Amino acid sequence: MSLAIKVPTVGESITEVTLSSWKKKDGDHVEMDEVIAELESDKATFELTAEKAGTLKIVANEGDVLPIGAVVANIEDGGAEVAAPAAQPQPEVVANAPAPAPVAAAPAAASASVEIKVPPVGESITEVTLSRWIKKDGDAVAMDEAIAELESDKATFELTAEKAGTLKTIAKEGDVLAIGTVVCIIEGAGASQPTVTPAVVSATDESPRGGAAAESAKTYASGTPSPAAAKILAEKGVDPKSVSGSGVDGRITKGDALGAQAPAAKPAAPAPAAQTAAPVVASGARDEKREKMTSLRKTVAKRLVSVKNETAMLTTFNEVDMQPIMELRGKYKDKFKEKHGVGLGFMSFFTKAVTEALKDWPAVGARIEGEEIVYSNFADISIAVSAPKGLVVPVIRNADSMSLAEIEKAIVVLAGKARENKLTIPEMTGGTFTITNGGVFGSMLSTPIINAPQSAILGMHNIIERPVAVNGQVVIRPMMYLALSYDHRIIDGRESVSFLVRVKQLLEDPARLLLGV
Repeated sequence: MSLAIKVPTVGESITEVTLSSWKKKDGDHVEMDEVIAELESDKATFELTAEKAGTLKIVANEGDVLPIGAVVANIEDGGAEVAAPAAQPQPEVVANAPAPAPVAAAPAAASASVEIKVPPVGESITEVTLSRWIKKDGDAVAMDEAIAELESDKATFELTAEKAGTLKTIAKEGDVLAIGTVVCIIEGAGASQPTVTPAVVSATDESPRGGAAAESAKTYASGTPSPAAAKILAEKGVDPKSVSGSGVDGRITKGDALGAQAPAAKPAAPAPAAQTAAPVVASGARDEKREKMTSLRKTVAKRLVSVKNETAMLTTFNEVDMQPIMELRGKYKDKFKEKHGVGLGFMSFFTKAVTEALKDWPAVGARIEGEEIVYSNFADISIAVSAPKGLVVPVIRNADSMSLAEIEKAIVVLAGKARENKLTIPEMTGGTFTITNGGVFGSMLSTPIINAPQSAILGMHNIIERPVAVNGQVVIRPMMYLALSYDHRIIDGRESVSFLVRVKQLLEDPARLLLGV
C-alpha cells in the first residue's frame, strides 16, 4: 500500500510552490516525519516531511511549479510495490543479447500505449511552447523520466513519462501547444525491442550497413522544416532544400531558417569578419552564465510591475539633519547596549518617528480594498531586508506601542531570520507602512516602490556631510535625503508632504519622540 505525499496548504494567498530540492533520492528508505524535500513559495521556504515510513518514489522533479494539493511523491511499503519497478529494466538488459526472451516478452509489454498530454500549469496559462526534446523519437524511457521541456510565458518545466516504454514523438520543437494537446505516445517497452536489437547487431557486426542505416534515418527527415521554420523560409522565399537542418535527424529548425539569409550577405562577410576577429582575441574570455529565476525573485518582479501599473505612484522628498540623533547615540549607546543587550541604531528612531506621524496622518497608513478605504488604528511597520534569495519585508507588529529598545530587538530577530531564510509567512504579511534603507548600500537618492497593498513607503539614504545654512550661518552637518513614495489615489499632496515634514521634525528633535509632541 502506498501513501501519496501532496503539497500542503501554506497560506491563504499561495496557490503554487516550487520544488527547489530533494533531500532524499528516489528509492531511498525514509522514516516518518523525516525531511524529504524543500519547497519554496513566493514568500518563504519550508520543508516537506514523510507522513509514514517506507520507500520513496519521486513524482515531481526539482524546479517543478506545483499547485497546492499536487502529488509530490509516493511512499510505498517495502517489497510488493518495489518489485514491479525492479522488473522494468530487465527487458532492456536482455534485449542487448540475441536471445528469443525479449521477443517473447514484447507482446505483454506492448499491450498498451499511453498518450502524454500538455498538463495544466496554471489558471491563466492556455498554451505552452515545446522548447526541446530531451529524449529522441524511438528512445526507451523509464517511468517519471524527463522527456521534454515545455515553456510558458511564466515558467519553464519538464514533461515526464507516465510509464516505461518506447517514445513516439508527435509534436515538434518550437510548436505552440494548447493545454491537453497530445505531445507524444509511450508504447510498451517490448514493442521496440525487436527493432532495437538488430540495429545494435548490424552496427557492431557490419559497420558499412550500420552507417547506411544511420544515413537513411537522417535523410528521412532531412530538409523537413518545423512549422515555425517553414513560415520564416516562406517569408524569405528560401527553398527548404537549400537549407541544412541542424535539428533531430536533420530537421530544419527555427534557428536554421533565421540563418538562411546568410548567403546573401556573403560578399560583404570577409571585411566584418576581419574587423570583429581582433577585438575577440584581445578581450579575453567572454563567458555568459544563465540561471533560472527563483520563485521569490519572479514574484517580487511581478508584484513590482503590478504596483507601477495599478497605482498612481508619486514621490516627495525632504532632507533631515542627523546631527541630533548622532549626538544622542554617541552619548548613550554604550549604556543602552549594557542595559538592553542590543545596539542603538538609526532604524528604531525612524520607525518611532513614522508611527507618531501616522497618528497625525492616518491616510498614509491606509489601503484600498475594492471601493473602500481601510484605516488602521495600529502601526505594523514593514522593514525591507536584503536576504540571500532576494528582498523580503518582515513586519514589526504594534510598533506604535513599542519602545526604542523593543523595536531594536524586533529588528535583530527578524533580520536574523531573513538571512537564514527562516521567516514564516505570517511574519511577512499584514504591514501598514514600509521603511527601506538604501543608504546602507551607499544610495544617495531613490524613489522606492510601494509595497502593495500598502499605500506608502519611506526610503532612507546615506548620510553625507554637506554645507547647510543654520541661523544665517553656513555650517557642515550630516544630512540625509528622505523619499516618500505614495499612492496618489488615496493620499493627497498635502497629506504626503505634511507626513514627511512631521517625520523630519521628530528626527531633528528626538526629545519629541519621548514626549509625544
